[in-house]
Amino acid sequence: MAIPQPYLLFLGDVTDPLAAKTARGIHVWRPEQCVGQNRLPNCTVSLGLEDLDIDIAVARGAKTLVLGTANAGGFLPEHWLDRVRSAIRAGMNVASGLHQRLTDIPELAALATEFQVELFDIRHMRPALPVGNGKWRSGKRVLTVGTDCSVGKMYTSLALEAAMRKRGMKTDFRATGQTGILVAGEGIAIDAVIADFIAGAAEALSPANEPDHWDIIEGQGSLYHPSYAGVSLGLLHGAQPHWLVMCHELGRQHTRHLPHHPLVSLEDCVQANLQASRVTSADVQLAGFAINTSNVSEEKAREYCRQVATQFGVPATDPVRFGIEAIATLLNERG
Repeated sequence: MAIPQPYLLFLGDVTDPLAAKTARGIHVWRPEQCVGQNRLPNCTVSLGLEDLDIDIAVARGAKTLVLGTANAGGFLPEHWLDRVRSAIRAGMNVASGLHQRLTDIPELAALATEFQVELFDIRHMRPALPVGNGKWRSGKRVLTVGTDCSVGKMYTSLALEAAMRKRGMKTDFRATGQTGILVAGEGIAIDAVIADFIAGAAEALSPANEPDHWDIIEGQGSLYHPSYAGVSLGLLHGAQPHWLVMCHELGRQHTRHLPHHPLVSLEDCVQANLQASRVTSADVQLAGFAINTSNVSEEKAREYCRQVATQFGVPATDPVRFGIEAIATLLNERG
């Protein structure tokens, strides 16, 4: 899936800043690909971008209208349709991460055909993929993994890509989730891939490359999450990682959405991920820890990171608070 850039970010009429996290993620990580924002009259959320109508955005080069918000149920509100129709008629593609498919709305599908644009239903794209084969391939690969879901694997991957590029390293972020795909402009929504083809999807995302080229592959779920371990294992095998970065939230007491399921220890999670990775990458190593410390003071955060770094002998940092340069440096020196 390759989504034409740059984007016009549509915020609808949302009033909750968290509802616009997809649009905000795109703006934070790819500001150069954001022509502006487009909002309905009652919208109180802003990304700080210029408000543009459809025609002006097209004149400035926008190629895709991105529905950059989430709502309860994941449906496209009826009163948003006029804006989507206008974008299609102006020659813009439309991308959506909602559960409801744009292509399931007959009028939009017909308009897209008439005006020769594409509708991207990111959650539902199912590219033709082979099963994984585990054959060795050239290039270097880093996979972000986690003690749980929603612990910052996408943020860590993007921060690492940026830090490595600053060092002049040949690096690409490989997206496996809907927001990541919109940030990168391409990728595969792994949660829409049939289980037998997850490893093959990871191989397709990070094909053989130059020996000094790095792919930073966005992880999903956790080996220790009863709901999502399958996708995590498929990514571990297909990514064939040389290095893993373990993501964790300090203070989380139980697996997300499962209060009856205690969170795994760092030790057990590291060992399990390394062991699973060795199925296709015998020499895989731990590159470091990316830890969300937002619920403690900076002093406590630094102390915890020091303890983890001492225990495991690799960098431990909060990418938001302290940056991720130490892990990028390790990869540059040892990669």
